[in-house]
Amino acid sequence: MDQTPDRHSHANPSHSVHRILLPSGRKIEVVRFQEDPAADRRPLHVCPECSSTLVQPVYWSEASEEHWELLLTCPNCEWETDGVYRQAEVEELEDRLEEGLADMLADLQRLAQANMADEIDRFVYALGADLILPEDF
Repeated sequence: MDQTPDRHSHANPSHSVHRILLPSGRKIEVVRFQEDPAADRRPLHVCPECSSTLVQPVYWSEASEEHWELLLTCPNCEWETDGVYRQAEVEELEDRLEEGLADMLADLQRLAQANMADEIDRFVYALGADLILPEDF
């Protein structure tokens, strides 16, 4: 019987639950227990399916004083998981998200400057070639 995995999995410190869609349309949940949960830890920003470092939270809420419930998703392969994570793991994810935002803003600034320089060059060329007329303004 061919099994098609549903891309959703639930993770907590002691086990994970994976939903599998059977060809008949029925869904089953497979529970995987881990002997040492810390041994299988990967950074939250890394996708276990495609190894992308772009995993991001789409939902979060405080689960306890030192734990957060997160719904994480990978924009590359659409993998999702929800689980409860330690404060330190969430802070590391937050640091990675802030680094990514800073990188994107720096890229945006470089792109805007390059576009402006290109527009200035074209305008200067048009002025020099008498291609700018009063009705252009």
